[in-house]
Amino acid sequence: MIPFGGWEMPVEYGGIAKEHVAVRTAAGLFDVSHMGELDVRGPEALDLIQHITTNDASKIVDGQAQYSAMAYPHGTVVDDLLVYRHSAEHFLLVVNASNIGKDFEWINSHNRVDATVEDVSEETTLLALQGPQAIHILQPITSVQLRNLDYYHFTRGKIFNVDAIVSRTGYTGEDGFELYFSASESEPVWNGILEAGTAFGLVPAGLGARNTLRLEAKFLLYGNDMDGTTTLLEAGLAWIVNLEKRDFIGRDALLKQKQDGVKRRLVGFEMIGKEIARDHYPVFVHGREAGHVTSGAPSITLKKNIGLAYMPSEQASIGTTFQVSVRSKFSEARIVRTPFYKRTATTDG
Repeated sequence: MIPFGGWEMPVEYGGIAKEHVAVRTAAGLFDVSHMGELDVRGPEALDLIQHITTNDASKIVDGQAQYSAMAYPHGTVVDDLLVYRHSAEHFLLVVNASNIGKDFEWINSHNRVDATVEDVSEETTLLALQGPQAIHILQPITSVQLRNLDYYHFTRGKIFNVDAIVSRTGYTGEDGFELYFSASESEPVWNGILEAGTAFGLVPAGLGARNTLRLEAKFLLYGNDMDGTTTLLEAGLAWIVNLEKRDFIGRDALLKQKQDGVKRRLVGFEMIGKEIARDHYPVFVHGREAGHVTSGAPSITLKKNIGLAYMPSEQASIGTTFQVSVRSKFSEARIVRTPFYKRTATTDG
């Protein structure tokens, strides 16, 4: 157990590699209740969401989720988040654990419309059931018809006899579901899902496997791969920046950066040798320090050592080699296409 975002969190239950493989081949259950939930309600709730987020929330319908971000006026990242639309007057924002207080204050400080923001994080449990067997484990214990639930969509229903939001989302690169319900029901639902999944190879999974799985899928981690010093365009998140939206915080700076061209880009790389490039290791191009590894670990699925780093744009092409300083020695790395891992489609949709 380690401190994480104000919580005591499990790094592993039975081994990071075992949990990682289980999610790729069967299923894993993560307690991610450390994440923050902010409820936004009111006649002008959509107007507030549109002003503070970079993606276009007007394009999602009731029961749909959207990956988005909040930017500072100069284009760097306040936080990345999920936007859930219950109705035109009710949205749920899911934010990173370490940013809950900051995000809450940021949103309220820019709220000039008829909408209210409530932090419901403490009363909300969030479990993530991930892996190819997730749908088979969850279906017998929920009232929701899971096959009818598209990716990045959600609905309300019951898990056992507990009211819940069932969302077809995740942070692992596998099919799966994220379940939001009252914190008072945490223990029975957690234990019930684990028991229901025993025959399918379900295991509890911790932060270690969550990190290795998300890195293989190139899902970025706030505080590592992006933060208040990196812009969304530099981080490769232009696809969640809708510059056609006329009025959102950071738009002018991001538009200018798009027009001028980014000076650095977040790239994926693999080590050429057996060395492991860990978070924060320095990166060198032609003998000159150019940045550091933002995320690095062995890929348990691909049997390679992989990572992410910011590189000067002129040296960020696929196939370009550079050096990582591993224990004060230069080790060769090569930029590769990302995501490193992408699951094959299944008949479960």
